[in-house]
Amino acid sequence: MNNNSNQSLFSGKLALWAAAGLGAYAAAKHFYREMIKFDFQDKVVVITGGARGLGLLLARELAAKGANLVICSRNAEQLFVAEQELRRMGSTVLGLKADVSDPRDANRVIEAAISQFGQVDVLINNAGVMLVGPENVMDVEDYKTAMDSNFWAALYMIKAVLPHFHERGEGRIANVCSIGGKVAVPHLLPYSVSKFAMVALSEGLHAELKKDNIHITTVIPNLMRTGSPRNVSLKGDHEAEYAWFKLADSSPLLSQNASDAAAQIVNAIVYREAEVILTKTAKLAVAVQGISPALVSLVMSTANRFLPKSGPEGAIIRKGYESESKKTAGPVASKSDRAALENNEL
Repeated sequence: MNNNSNQSLFSGKLALWAAAGLGAYAAAKHFYREMIKFDFQDKVVVITGGARGLGLLLARELAAKGANLVICSRNAEQLFVAEQELRRMGSTVLGLKADVSDPRDANRVIEAAISQFGQVDVLINNAGVMLVGPENVMDVEDYKTAMDSNFWAALYMIKAVLPHFHERGEGRIANVCSIGGKVAVPHLLPYSVSKFAMVALSEGLHAELKKDNIHITTVIPNLMRTGSPRNVSLKGDHEAEYAWFKLADSSPLLSQNASDAAAQIVNAIVYREAEVILTKTAKLAVAVQGISPALVSLVMSTANRFLPKSGPEGAIIRKGYESESKKTAGPVASKSDRAALENNEL
């Protein structure tokens, strides 16, 4: 047998061994995932900001899986509407009017959940606020507000539930962060700062609590079509700021279907994934940020040149629904309007 034949035989055997190895790995991975798979049937899930938008979509997804739900919101009317819908789906729901940026309310939500259901199995930190506008009109108080709602609220809820999880010997927490917590986005500085802090908290908790059978999932969404733009806060040139944000959030090229996002998040909790980045765009941004921060900085500073300048009433805060204009009434923006109607954002 010549050398070429020997090499061909060796290559063939090597390919077979490689295929067998990959097959064994795939089988082991599948077996492991099935072993740790979490069944939501009759489990108790607490969702902050669960009355509208992504929080409500998560609640719908979990109701369909048989979970008992505790949802909280600062808006009593939206809370009532969400409760009624989820009950019609057959879920047992406890709705609580609460502001979880207040540690007393955070503790009250967890205490009420345990009192009603006897336990908490999963906490989803979804509540948050967003302020859109240029840096020069942002006050220190704006950063404090963002930190209170996006960081401290999550920490208060985590601190409230952890003793219960430790006592039970298990628990799962999903922290809905943002691509803005991985890459600083112009005209979203207070939001990005608070989400960077939330990502750090979530990643650190994952490392420290896994040994206690408490599993933390860091969720990194990009823009998604929940209908939330009408409820964001705006500074600067209100109509112009709202126009770029709503159009970006409505565009299928830049934003994700919100129901798909909710399903991905729930699936990540099921398999206790450490992190889930919801879109290819967000994955690319995170990857490039890791490889070449200077390139990302160049892209962001270039994008900033095209964003609106401050308006004459720049220091005043207005809501999205107060800043509609002809630019936000077209066919693309209507996708956000429909989503707002579907997801209790009105």
